[in-house]
Amino acid sequence: MANEADPTKWDYPPHTKAKHDILARYLDGWYPTLSKWNGKVVFFDGFAGRGRYNDGSEGSPIIALRRLLDHRYFPELQNREFVFFFVEADPENYLSLKEALDDFKASKQPWPQNVKYHVINDRFDEYATALINHLREQKRTLAPTFAFIDPFGYSGLPMDLLADLLAYPKTELFVNFMVGHVQRFIKRDGQENAMRSLFGKDVSEILAAYVPGDAGRVEYLHNVYKQQLHERVGFDYVQSFAMINSTGNTGYYLFHGTRHEKGVSLMKDAMWKVDPEGRYTFSDRFAGHDVLFTLDPDLSPLYEAIVERFMGEEGVHVAEIESFTLLETPFRKTHVRPVLTKLEAGGVVNVVRPPGKRQFSAGVTIDFP
Repeated sequence: MANEADPTKWDYPPHTKAKHDILARYLDGWYPTLSKWNGKVVFFDGFAGRGRYNDGSEGSPIIALRRLLDHRYFPELQNREFVFFFVEADPENYLSLKEALDDFKASKQPWPQNVKYHVINDRFDEYATALINHLREQKRTLAPTFAFIDPFGYSGLPMDLLADLLAYPKTELFVNFMVGHVQRFIKRDGQENAMRSLFGKDVSEILAAYVPGDAGRVEYLHNVYKQQLHERVGFDYVQSFAMINSTGNTGYYLFHGTRHEKGVSLMKDAMWKVDPEGRYTFSDRFAGHDVLFTLDPDLSPLYEAIVERFMGEEGVHVAEIESFTLLETPFRKTHVRPVLTKLEAGGVVNVVRPPGKRQFSAGVTIDFP
């Protein structure tokens, strides 16, 4: 793993740009959605970095601020408060980040009074623990919060801490799970405490159901981590996306946790709209298939899943099929209608359209023989 002294650590490889593109697209929808119903919204960056990369590309703190200030709806959100916490442990990175943010702020004068940011020179786990203790002492709850956690390895990211920090109803998580490093070091002597912290359980528990020699240890560890985000942190919906490098290996997973269906929809829209540029690929394992997030995806896994799920049912509304697709498959709602068109053309389903209804509009129902 790269260390702080490694100058290439702050290069801007395609997979880092991919994460930032997803983050930016997601925030485009998250800011107006959350601020519509809440007077205060928080963005929490747990491993904030230097502010800019070696080629001048913006880091996540500036991206998060820019997507808000340049948002077409921002002029309508002046009565909402936006608070940003940028936490960076390394002193040199911290100073670089402060300088980058000062330059950005100077370029955005007059700075809006309803946007505040704090740059903290501390470890994520230590600062988050202090924040939790403060909230408990004050008997306060955390405002609607999006936590972006993008570490360089797997230390300093305790599952128990995530459970405490994100226990509040309107909190979300976007975290980089470095599964490549985890699967390589999980059984190494001296890593027991780090793994216990990361997963929230002992290594013996983590690997309890794993069959030694099984080639699928990466996917197995993914499943354990996802289950912990469900059960330990309490997210109703957890999505994961594998980032596959040019060698065909999964370097890491991006996990998104939320308690709201709208959050699932926003994240899927962000994922599917990011162009991989041929140097990396997003994927999700589903029903024995590797679903690739491409501009022209193979919809056959969705075709099979819809038929299997609704087989024998009559009068199924399109909205039901869209909800199933969104919450239980890697696909988006927009993928449903092409599949339904193919099912109807092949005589697999019977589409009932009331007078005046066209295609698969509201009121149209589907029978699955």
